Amino acid sequence: MRLAIDVMGGDQGPRAIIEGSARAVVERPDLELTLFGPRQQIDAELSRLPQPLAAATSRLMVGDAPETVSQEATAAWALRRGGATSMACMLHCLSLGEAAAGVSAGNTGALVALARRELGMLEGISRPAISTAIPARGGRRCYLLDLGANVDSPAHRLFDFAIMGAAMAQCIDGIERPRVALLNVGAEATKGNVNVREADRLLRECVSDLGFIYQGYAEGGDIFQGKLDVVVCDGFVGNVTLKASEGLTRMLVERVQMAFEARLSGRLASLLAKPVLKRLKQELDPVRYNGASLLGLQGIVVKSHGSTRADGFYYAIQRALQEVEHNLPARIAGRWLRS
Repeated sequence: MRLAIDVMGGDQGPRAIIEGSARAVVERPDLELTLFGPRQQIDAELSRLPQPLAAATSRLMVGDAPETVSQEATAAWALRRGGATSMACMLHCLSLGEAAAGVSAGNTGALVALARRELGMLEGISRPAISTAIPARGGRRCYLLDLGANVDSPAHRLFDFAIMGAAMAQCIDGIERPRVALLNVGAEATKGNVNVREADRLLRECVSDLGFIYQGYAEGGDIFQGKLDVVVCDGFVGNVTLKASEGLTRMLVERVQMAFEARLSGRLASLLAKPVLKRLKQELDPVRYNGASLLGLQGIVVKSHGSTRADGFYYAIQRALQEVEHNLPARIAGRWLRS
């Protein structure tokens, strides 16, 4: 299996992305990656890989792409002038069928625009949605979408997001009838803006044909309760919700550790509690959930956090591999045609 990787989009530079890519290749013997970026820069980073990862270089190919999409670039600039960038070359490789999926930590707006042009949308879906999983109670997780591809979404697009999110939960997590809700400021029927109320009407009208359980409105705290599998919102709300939850998680883990270490007795207790704290951090660490899916495209594209380090990018590649193995675009297309 081959994936295409944009190595130039992350805030940490190509080193973190190449190290994360090498780790994925070392762990999976059938995996090959094509790394898109300036050849000299990629070759230099490959030569610096630590010894345990050096064996990966034989399965890390270089796709020379001399230019980069900056974080400040607009989607219009990327469409007009970004053809020689690492992001565009990665997506073009995917469109030619030379890779099964693409992964980038680059500019979100540019990635969405270029992916739509290079790959096209599934029939009946007008815009992609960005989705990722958020940890919830009972070891469960909840898919939240959209996370920023569409800042302001009309009702019919929220309806599309519900279908795509349900397909994700069915495909990746094996949930036969996912529980889906619309994010709102309250559970009452009169609350929410016009788009959310109209999306609620559309979903209720089709509820018997959707293949998932529509549970009406959800509030922000419901995302983490383990009683929902998919929560739908527009990209502005979703992005703020995701970033706030990640920041809160990091703060809580740090505060718990600081509380143990505040006194001598606390330091002793900290040694005893260290395994528990380690497990808590592993379960809640946003790094483990890095990798957001661009749903609705005719190919598989995963967006990594721009600030991610090597371990985070590794998890983004794992997300892409899961979607390839489950043929996610075909599953979404099939679900859409039945709705």
